[in-house]
Amino acid sequence: MADTFKAQEIEIGYHPDGYRIDKTASAMDRYTKWDILSDGQWSNQTPVCFHSLPDEGWYKCENFA
Repeated sequence: MADTFKAQEIEIGYHPDGYRIDKTASAMDRYTKWDILSDGQWSNQTPVCFHSLPDEGWYKCENFA
């Protein structure tokens, strides 16, 4: 099982509840909430503030292609 992290430890990563952190992105894309469709696709990106993100349960990744 992959290790999970706290939100403050993430440079680029995602949360299974549909959140993403990408500190390399523009300000509007840094912290986002997405709808996860039935086929697993992420859709309808909405910017959120850091304090609305879940504190724990984050996965690190290299980038979002």
